[in-house]
Amino acid sequence: MEQGWVSLLQRRLQNSGHTLPVVNISISGETTSGALSRLPSALRQHSPAIVVIELGGNDGLRGISLSQMLDNLNRMVELCQAQGAQVLLLGVRLPPNYGPVFNDRFQKVFQDVAGEKGVEYLPAFMQGVADDRKLMQADGIHPTKEAQPMLMDNVWPRIKSMLRSKKAN
Repeated sequence: MEQGWVSLLQRRLQNSGHTLPVVNISISGETTSGALSRLPSALRQHSPAIVVIELGGNDGLRGISLSQMLDNLNRMVELCQAQGAQVLLLGVRLPPNYGPVFNDRFQKVFQDVAGEKGVEYLPAFMQGVADDRKLMQADGIHPTKEAQPMLMDNVWPRIKSMLRSKKAN
């Protein structure tokens, strides 16, 4: 999607004088298990400096155990770090109908991974988007194309910080 936040990030990087390529290996409907199975090959192929992980929503929607999701996210971060890549973990939220207890436990998975692995963490990737029906598709889960610049703006400060710290290393 040329209008997606990942494409917008590539343009923002280029306009800011950064030459890092942005490679989007996401697959619609992906779970953490599926992404984990594909990650080693992608890391070898692309040798990224920064990896953005935005996964877990489909695990939650499909009722995959939170402990399995935690294990998968931890393993993905470990693989990225072993390749020398910095990681930005994006917090994903589930619809409120999953209930506050499950939603709190779901959110804690991201907090635990970020804290344990010492990675950058953006708890509310869809802040300003998820609560605005005009910016969400009819399913109430996926953002519209009009929301994509906002999502990129939510991510940009963290990416910019990671780029600065990469130069310092």
